[in-house]
Amino acid sequence: MASCSDDGRVVIIGLYGSDNNQEFQFDRPIKAVSLDPGFYRPNMGRQYVTGDEKLTLHEKGFLSRHKTTILHDGEGPIRNIKWRSYFIAWTNDRGIKVYDMSTKQRITYIQKDIDKSLRSEIYRCHLSWKDDRTLLIGWADKVKICVIRERDRNDVRDLPSRYVEIVAMFDTDFYICGIAPMADKLVLLTYEKEEVTEGGKVVANRPHLQVIDPKVDSYEEISDDALSIRGFQEYRCSDYHLESIIEENLFYIISPKDVVVAKPRDLDDHLDWLLQHEMYEEAMEDASKNSRELKRNSYQEIGRLYLMHLLEEREFEEAAKLCVKILGKSKEAWEDAIYKFAQSRQLRVIAPYIPTGRGQDVKLSEPIYEMVLNDFLQSDYEGFKRRIKEWPLGLYNNQVLVNAVLDRLDSDETNITLLECLGELYTNARQFDKSLAIFLRLQHPEVFQLIHKHNLFDSIADKIVMLMKFNREKAVEMFLDNMDKVPIKEVVHQLEKTPELLHVYLDRLFQKDHHIGQEFHALQVKLYAEYDRSKLLSFLRSSNYYPLQKALEECQQRQLYPEMVFLLGRMGNTKQALMLITRELGDVSQAIEFCKEHNDQDLWDDLIDFSIGKPLFIKGLLNNIGTHVDPIILIKKIREGMEIPGLRDSLVKILHDYNLQMSLREGCQKILVKDCYGLLERLVKTQRRGICVDSELKCQTCHNTILVRDMRFASDVVIFYCRHAFHEDCLPANATENCSICNAQRRGPGSTITFRK
Repeated sequence: MASCSDDGRVVIIGLYGSDNNQEFQFDRPIKAVSLDPGFYRPNMGRQYVTGDEKLTLHEKGFLSRHKTTILHDGEGPIRNIKWRSYFIAWTNDRGIKVYDMSTKQRITYIQKDIDKSLRSEIYRCHLSWKDDRTLLIGWADKVKICVIRERDRNDVRDLPSRYVEIVAMFDTDFYICGIAPMADKLVLLTYEKEEVTEGGKVVANRPHLQVIDPKVDSYEEISDDALSIRGFQEYRCSDYHLESIIEENLFYIISPKDVVVAKPRDLDDHLDWLLQHEMYEEAMEDASKNSRELKRNSYQEIGRLYLMHLLEEREFEEAAKLCVKILGKSKEAWEDAIYKFAQSRQLRVIAPYIPTGRGQDVKLSEPIYEMVLNDFLQSDYEGFKRRIKEWPLGLYNNQVLVNAVLDRLDSDETNITLLECLGELYTNARQFDKSLAIFLRLQHPEVFQLIHKHNLFDSIADKIVMLMKFNREKAVEMFLDNMDKVPIKEVVHQLEKTPELLHVYLDRLFQKDHHIGQEFHALQVKLYAEYDRSKLLSFLRSSNYYPLQKALEECQQRQLYPEMVFLLGRMGNTKQALMLITRELGDVSQAIEFCKEHNDQDLWDDLIDFSIGKPLFIKGLLNNIGTHVDPIILIKKIREGMEIPGLRDSLVKILHDYNLQMSLREGCQKILVKDCYGLLERLVKTQRRGICVDSELKCQTCHNTILVRDMRFASDVVIFYCRHAFHEDCLPANATENCSICNAQRRGPGSTITFRK
């Protein structure tokens, strides 16, 4: 390590030994010094350069004599020197120069181009070698990046073999106090251009350490940190320096009173800072996104710190949600967290998030679940019920909870929620009789689901009435879907004392299948008449399994005339039925429809005789019987002088209907004649058509060929128009009129054609 001072002293000290320690006294102020990168190596001449008004190379010559060589002079004081590999870079008030030790030549001169008003002793030029060929320059508010390149060998000019190319150059918004490389970025120690005034005195701002990404003619700021340097208010730009150890990414900020060591901040440093400032959520987010880059911290550890913080701040809801994210499948971590919630009396907050062993969840110890459930049982019955319904079986000792609920019921026997919980626990223990009794007592809506799920039909054999009173729709649906387990006769027997419920059941049974409960159809007539009159007539029409006389008596007791009319008609007592329609109901339209339905002339006569003397009936008959009874019969029986409302319109309608009938008859007759003519013509054409008799044609009786070559076996042949052929000898006597085969198949008769042999 080398140092120099204005008193002319230069001191070189070895860090790990004193063999190379040297001290020199010059007769002039030394502003800069730089050691040969190979100074520590033996036989390298122990070279170093100093800068004052000239650049001087010092080295040990022959017999260890001190030798000096002036490399440059005549351009003012040299303020900074940097030596790397074969290249020495230095600055003076005119610019920057680079000297090549391998060729003993100066290879470049970069002229000073900063604002002339800026004094060089305050706004110094700062140099730093990024590598053996790349030089970084920061001077006032300008940055340059230079690269040493080899000159083309074909260049015949008398120039150095190497030259310097400026590859990037840009201005900044601040003054530069130091420059250093960091990978492909630059580290700058900066001084703000604007100064503030406090109490009439100009005060400097804090220096900044910035990381920038250089471009060709601009830069992008990556980070900017203000430094807390003692006495910074009184310092100027020249009071700060920046040095670096590139290999270790260490940067030293030097001021008159402080030396600050800086290094690139990694993710762990960032997370440590966030944790120190209790910014846990941001820390967890960053740790989750960049988990592979972490060395000291971990997502789970940060989560546990956050969890402790939330518990201390009594933010229990957020802490419970956090447990799901950070505890994962660690049984011990979950149990430890639940105990912490228990200590704070907040088990009900963590309960919804506790893993229950479903799927990939971890399963905790039984006492943990029992502790949580017991906490609910002490103060939140509804929460207790939700937990035992949602949590799967096997997490806790069911009998322990049954005993705990029974203890609570001793002091609160009518509590519905506790009874529901007891029913659920009995169900979990497969004590279905006990749970069913509780749910029926409470009229719980899940009682039917319980019966279906666990096939408890044997247990409800004596509870049919109770189920019907609780929910008749669901009960009937369950009975009908399980008739093999709940027989119809058993249901009817138990519902006999509650006829309205019995009617509901039998009605749904009839709607499902008209034939299943046929033995109870006689009973249903009475039930329909009593509880659902509107469906009785439809039932009477659809069923054939009730006694007609008994049904008629039921209807007569309640004077249900439409139903009586139907029953009398079905029994064949049509005249009495017609009498009910005309005298009791007074409905001529229904009377006419009844007569049309039975198509009995006597009924029409009775209806006409009853209608004589009743103008409204006569009008109805005139309007409706034109196609069933000759209207003349009715008209002749009308007394002269009787006033019949709408008689003219009725007569016009009769004439219109008569004309329509005649027109239809004529049209039908024409169609019939035309069809007959067409069929007759087809028949004649068919009979005129020739019938081919070949050697393949066989007798339909003996199945021998019709035609033979030997005349001794020849026979007369009978061929019908249906093309069936027979030997005349094979046909029975008098069987030549029609084809026996077509007659057997019920086809029309066919004529014959007889061929003689």
